[in-house]
Formats: sequence, structure tokens, C-alpha cells
Amino acid sequence: MSISAPAIPLPERMRPRRLEDCVGQSHLLAPGRPLHQALASGQLHSMILWGPPGTGKTTLARLAATLADAHFVQLSAVLAGVKDVREAVAEAKRLRAGLTPQGTLLFIDEVHRFNKAQQDAFLPHVEDGTLTFIGATTENPSFALNSALLSRARVYVLEPMDTSALETLIQRALGDQERGLGQFGIGIAPDACRQLARVADGDARRALSLLELAAARVERAGQGGVPAMPPPEITPSIIEAVLDAGARRFDKGGDAFYDQISALHKSVRGSAPDAALYWLARMIDGGCDPLYLARRLVRIASEDIGNADPRALDLALNAWDAMQRLGSPEGELALAQAAVYLASAPKSNAVYTAWKQALADARAQGSLPVPAHLCNAPTALMRTMGKGAAYRYAHDEPDAYAAGENYFPDQLAPRHYYQPVPRGLEVRIGEKLARLGERDREAREGAEKPASDS
Repeated sequence: MSISAPAIPLPERMRPRRLEDCVGQSHLLAPGRPLHQALASGQLHSMILWGPPGTGKTTLARLAATLADAHFVQLSAVLAGVKDVREAVAEAKRLRAGLTPQGTLLFIDEVHRFNKAQQDAFLPHVEDGTLTFIGATTENPSFALNSALLSRARVYVLEPMDTSALETLIQRALGDQERGLGQFGIGIAPDACRQLARVADGDARRALSLLELAAARVERAGQGGVPAMPPPEITPSIIEAVLDAGARRFDKGGDAFYDQISALHKSVRGSAPDAALYWLARMIDGGCDPLYLARRLVRIASEDIGNADPRALDLALNAWDAMQRLGSPEGELALAQAAVYLASAPKSNAVYTAWKQALADARAQGSLPVPAHLCNAPTALMRTMGKGAAYRYAHDEPDAYAAGENYFPDQLAPRHYYQPVPRGLEVRIGEKLARLGERDREAREGAEKPASDS
């Protein structure tokens, strides 16, 4: 047997066969925990296993079937359809009605890929006990699964494997003579083991796959000559040689994606430039499209900084332009510069709040007509209709301001959506608007006073 050409990959060979062989997930699998009790007793219930890749979802489903002496049927929602579900249900009914009745556990990997019709196909058979259902998903079940299915299955959240658990798995695989790499006599340096556990990024499958690649390099290096003395060992340099790009966990469409962009946005909003840089680096390192990040920085510049520092929007747009012109990695520095500036700038959501209020009014009030004095009147006919009549040209007024003029529809009382905050440039904007508002008040009060008798 050669490490380089295994019949079955190492992660599959090392899959735990007993509950006590499971490593990690102590919040679920420690003695006394509900999932441990359910599995150990063989008393199954339908469940959703939600967690990142390589955290043991498939392993737990297989162990559940073994411990309950149930027939195990595995489907992938990527490839399977309603026809496959119906066949699994038919088989479950046949086994249930046999001379020695046996239950069936239907395991659906990536169950979030099933649409509502596909989920509904097996729901009645879960309800009547024909089969027990276990679904595995990397997506938030509350968004990915329909409520009827969620109400009949308990959700268990699996966490990324910590480095200690991954180091245990690595050492176990190197020492296992039957299923692992023990027969090859390959060791691993402590710092290399820590390095491998770290770059696996919580994914046990990835850790064991990288270990197998590293061991194969050691095996090839030792072929064709006298066996190495001391025994061959995996070193940090070998780990570096087998690492591919994208070692970090980054789901471009799932919860990890949205959690990280949320963390970046909130770090900028919270005026934490160092944290903003960290999350920007995490997403770039994980393979996020830099132009997506550029667009988000432009949004942040308007939503959270606004007129407190209008230069923020210019800088964000310039960073976007630099990213498009230079590409990676040169353009990434411009994104970093923009993120730091936005995080350090004075904050205001006054325009964002005002816009939402104005949009709500526009939608709620319907198509109110434009007041006649604000209408355009390019023709004589339109002027005879009163369009543009009594319009006050602001540049002809003192300080280029028509005090007391109304620019809202006649049916809508004037609104004050924009409330500048006492930070940055908006301090001066607020002061100016307050002065203009006072002039409006005085002009309107003057217009309301009755003319005095001569």
C-alpha cells in the first residue's frame, strides 16, 4: 500500500466507529448532554446538524444509525431529488413491515439545497414514524428550511474543531496501524502538528487530507535509498509545501460570509480601525471578491459617516477605482486605507435616517402633485395654466435664500427629515440650517400678520 495512492482517503478511513472515539463537540457529546444521551441510548429523534464543514455531521449521523441498529440511507441534496426520497421511503416501509422490523435513518447532506417541495416530500413520513430524519447543513436552518420541518426536528449546532482536538486527530491518524498511517512509521514535529491544526481552520477533514499529502511527500522523499535515520518526520516546511490557496474557511454565500461582512461594517461604524483592518484581511485572505468589499465601503461612507466628513465617500470611491485599475494585491492597500479612514472619521447616520423617512413618506402619501410655483413652464400654454407662477428665484433673494418658501406638495406639511449630528462638518451644517430655519419662521410669521390700518 502506498500513501500516495490510497484506495480510500484518510479522512474516510479515520471516521470514528464508536461514540467515545469522537473528538471535539463536548458541548453536545460530553456524557449527560442531550445528544450524547440520545445517541448512547439508541433512542433517535429527527434532528438538524448545523455547522461548518469537517465538524462531524456525517459521522454523527452514521453513529446514530449504528447505535440504534437502524438502516442508514444517505442522500446528497445536491444530487438527489423527490424520486430518490420516495425510493428511500418505500424501502423504509418495506423494512418496517418485515419479519424482523427495522427502522430507517434518512440522512440528507446539505439539506439546505432542497427546495420546499423536496422537503415536503419526506415530512409526512417523519411524522408517522416511517423514518427518522437527520439533515446536515452549513446554512442557518431558520432561513434554509421550512418551518414545518424545523418544528419536527431538533437543531444541534456544531462548532469548528479547536486546535487541540485537531492535533489529537492528527496524532491518532499517524499512530493507527489499521486505518491510519501507523504502518509507514512517519512522525510529525510538534510545531508542524500545531501548524497543520491551525491551517485546517476548524475542519477535521481538511486536517487529515493535508496530513495525508504531507505524509506522501515524506514517503516519496525516502524512496530509492537507504531508509532515513532517524525515522522520517513531517516538518513545518513540508506542511508549507502542501498548503494550497484558500486555507481559511470562507463561505461566499453563507453565514460565514455575512457574519464577517457584518463584523467589518460594525467595526468601521464603531470607530475601531484595527478591527476593521482585521476583518478586511480575513475576507481578502478567504477569497472574497475585493470589488464587493469596495462597494460595501462606499455604502458605509454614506450610511455611517455621511456629511460629518464628505471626504469619506470620495476616498471610498477612489479605493474602488484603484482596486479596479490595479487588481490584487496592489489594490488591496487602497481598500485598507479607505477602511482605516472610514473607521477613524466622525460618524453620522443623519442622511441615512432622513432618506428612510423621506422614502416612507413618498410611498405612503401617493402621487401628490408638484405645487404650481415649482413646476417647469417652458411654453406659453403652461404659463397660462399658472405653472411656475410666483416662483421665487433664490439667487435674487438676500443671501441667495428665499426665506419662508415652501418646497413640499401643498397637501403635505413641511417635514424635517435631516437632523445633523453635533460631529464633524455636520456641526456647521446644523448651525446654518438652524439660522435658515429661524429666517423661515420670521418670514412666515410676518406673512400671517394682518395689514395695519392706514
